Amino acid sequence: MSVILETDKLRLRKFNTHDGVFVVTLLNSPGWLEHIGNRDIHTLEEAQIYLLTGPMNSYEKFGFGLYLVELKETGKSIGMCGLIKRDGLEDVDIGFAFLPEYCGKGYAYEAAMATLLFGKKELGLTRIVSITEMSNTRSINLLKRLGLEYEKTVRLPYEEKELLLFSLPRMH
Repeated sequence: MSVILETDKLRLRKFNTHDGVFVVTLLNSPGWLEHIGNRDIHTLEEAQIYLLTGPMNSYEKFGFGLYLVELKETGKSIGMCGLIKRDGLEDVDIGFAFLPEYCGKGYAYEAAMATLLFGKKELGLTRIVSITEMSNTRSINLLKRLGLEYEKTVRLPYEEKELLLFSLPRMH
């Protein structure tokens, strides 16, 4: 198990192909489908391909990626949080998604704050951004709580919708 970060309540670790069942559940949860989009991942095999070509490829290519978030006490998988280098964005962005039953409990804030500090201290990033849909008020509120500020609207090359881009003021 490749643990990247630990907080008071959470452990963030690298995904592996054994996390496929969890990925199918998360990527088909109402919040994911509404705010991130349908990735057409419905089987264990599709989830494993997603993990290999997404997060696990990112670890190899960039040295970071999306991490599985689990409860430290029980080891239960509850979401994902991490840093992503996306086509169409100049900067690395922070992304997160949690199963509905773990939203509103402070886990996303705890995981995202630890990830921002990791990006700054361990990876030496001087700027981290985040993108979200205009209608995703929960994410917008979380980004503001984390200290990110609205900067502009952007459209990624593979997206139809305009997204809000938030950024952390330059970190030194």
